[in-house]
Amino acid sequence: MSDATPTHGVTDNPWHRLREFTDARIGLGRAGTSLPTRRSLEFQLAHARAQDAVHLPLDVEALCRDLDGLKTGRPIHRLHSRAADRETYLQRPDLGRRLDEASRERLAEADEAPRPAVDLAIAVVDGLSSLAVQQNAPPFLEALTQALAEADQDWSLAPLTVVEQGRVAIGDEIGEGLNARAVLVLIGERPGLSSPDSLGLYLTWGPRIGLNDAARNCISNVRPAGFVFDEASRRLMYLLREARAKGLSGVQLKDRTQDDVIESSGGVQNFLIS
Repeated sequence: MSDATPTHGVTDNPWHRLREFTDARIGLGRAGTSLPTRRSLEFQLAHARAQDAVHLPLDVEALCRDLDGLKTGRPIHRLHSRAADRETYLQRPDLGRRLDEASRERLAEADEAPRPAVDLAIAVVDGLSSLAVQQNAPPFLEALTQALAEADQDWSLAPLTVVEQGRVAIGDEIGEGLNARAVLVLIGERPGLSSPDSLGLYLTWGPRIGLNDAARNCISNVRPAGFVFDEASRRLMYLLREARAKGLSGVQLKDRTQDDVIESSGGVQNFLIS
């Protein structure tokens, strides 16, 4: 029987076999001129999960318990952006980029004064998917903690911060307030229809209020079904080493972890004339 033969009113698409390699909605088939009922219901479920990921509150208590179990040796401080609630957060991105006054005061008291400079501050931020942070931040940080412990150079760490109703740029204020040379923001990314739990990593060297996205490096889609924790940690460690060596991040810092190195005693050759 052909892959395109109608079965119970549904005409299969010959590309449906590719679905085992991707979450993309391809090879869905058709029922008349419409999607099959099963595929339509799958789409509605995925849409509902994406909406839930945006609106589901972060369970900060549970997250802090999980993070505390990592034994990083640093205290955990709970902070909040200037967006008082989720509705305000979604309508006013600018308020999610700055800490509220109570959090600024808490940050100022987080360490001894005068505060010594540290290499790295890590901020765990709910962002647009609390599900991504709840599920993926602890195991990723476990992999990162191990990588930092095994690194050739020591990395001093600021207190860990957990931020509610925050955007990526809130890490700049946190990093500056903690006198950190670099800040790493773990944040829930905007949910897709096949990835409501995608965690994003944003690294900024020399964090300070007022920087824009050109100053950051991003590693996206960190989750078991995407960019797995060990590999994401390995790539982040490369960026951290390069950022410290060069004193910069963002568009000026290229991720070379995927470059193919071709060694040839004869030098580089042009394949057109070889």
